Amino acid sequence: MDEEKSSYRQIMKATSIFGGVQVFQIIIMIIRSKFIAVLLGPTGMGIAGLFTSTLNLIASFINLGLGTSAVKNVSIAYSSGDTTRISIIIIVLKRLVLIFGIIGALFTLILSKWLSVITFGNEDYTIAFAWISLAVLFKNITTGQLVILQGLRKIKYLAKANLFGSFLGLVITIPLYYFYGLDAIVPGVIITALLGFLLSWYFSGKIGIIKVKVSKKRTLEESKDMLSMGVMLSLSGLMVMTSAYIVRVFISTTGTLSDVGLYNAGFAIINTYVGLIFTAMATDYYPRLSSVAHNNKLCKATINNQVELSFLIIAPIIIVFIVFIDWVIMFMYSTKFEGIDEMVRWAAIAMLFKIISWAIAFILLAKGASKLFLINEIFANIYNLVLSLLGYYYGGLTGLGIAFLIGYIVYLIHVIILTKRKYDFTFSNKFKEIFLVQFSLALCCFILIKILDKDSLYSYFGGVLFIIISSWYSYKKMDELIGLKEILISIKDKINIRRE
Repeated sequence: MDEEKSSYRQIMKATSIFGGVQVFQIIIMIIRSKFIAVLLGPTGMGIAGLFTSTLNLIASFINLGLGTSAVKNVSIAYSSGDTTRISIIIIVLKRLVLIFGIIGALFTLILSKWLSVITFGNEDYTIAFAWISLAVLFKNITTGQLVILQGLRKIKYLAKANLFGSFLGLVITIPLYYFYGLDAIVPGVIITALLGFLLSWYFSGKIGIIKVKVSKKRTLEESKDMLSMGVMLSLSGLMVMTSAYIVRVFISTTGTLSDVGLYNAGFAIINTYVGLIFTAMATDYYPRLSSVAHNNKLCKATINNQVELSFLIIAPIIIVFIVFIDWVIMFMYSTKFEGIDEMVRWAAIAMLFKIISWAIAFILLAKGASKLFLINEIFANIYNLVLSLLGYYYGGLTGLGIAFLIGYIVYLIHVIILTKRKYDFTFSNKFKEIFLVQFSLALCCFILIKILDKDSLYSYFGGVLFIIISSWYSYKKMDELIGLKEILISIKDKINIRRE
């Protein structure tokens, strides 16, 4: 029982740390966007956005999914306790990200004129893209360093690398934009990438690894497993981007460009505020699951621990979204975006199913089942694309939200059947109870908002009541799982001691 409580506390600790980092990074993103908008105007914001998106696209394509796939290899080596094995995996990974980083930089440099024409419609930014090649190199190496920290579960180092990188990038680039205007955009992109590289290098350097010689032959052998899953992840990512592109084109051709903007805005809210929880959890969860991937029983326990605590954390947040989504829209955008509230409410309910299916599907990555993972993602992308197209055609933006919900219900059933047959996965009775209670509360709140006027006092009063009940239930269950009351008292005592 103590071991199980320790597992829950590890999940909570990692989620708290990276949740805080994600919130901080979102704040920095908002501040940066505001400064760019004020100092550089819409044109500057557009140019900066195009450079950043191009950099991210090239970097993600060049590293062949190593940012995710290699975490498994590092984590398995770490769990073995074999220091030589850990060193070999880290050395191979560093070689791969350096080689791919150089290839990406050369690709960007050589094709800088072509990238300028494709991105901006002219050759005016050829030299700028030539300089951006440095950022491609830095970004790729940074990915490798962060993978090492994640795989070795150096949570604090990983959090500090991300946190300091974002903060210093903001502090340094804003004065550049102020004094040099549009001319500072490319140096700002490069400096931000360089800072990320230096900080990740510094914190990964704090990990002592023994020096071992790794031959070219051994490097190739160890690379195969990392790259086989990485390629599948890249293909999966490509399918997701293609599906998203098709949906946007379909909306613009059968509807309006305004609907495309509203669609982007609605899902940006979900991905920004709710999605940060997924990012925070995945950072620790994936390496933990990978370390026990050889044992189906341990996998089952790890997944159930994750979904139990994840659901308790996310359910009250989802109910808050259902009740106060209009306020969130006003905070992020303006009254012109009011039409997305229904779509976001349906999508918010869908996130309850996404958190479960997301946690279960990680077993395919942890097991290294690359072909099965790709086949699984192909089917999921096909029916989600079809549902989205049908949803918009028959129900507009609200139909897209409903399609999102149906898609994740189908996907959850899909992965449950798959993992049950392949790895004998089943839900714990503890999770079934948590799901039944929290989903019922969310559904009742959703129905209440639909029946009553969403802006009425009764609607908000009833909604707040559901938020309180859901939060209270999560608190009570988390106290059972991790001793939450004991942790909070300990934190309070530490604060009082510091004050004294």
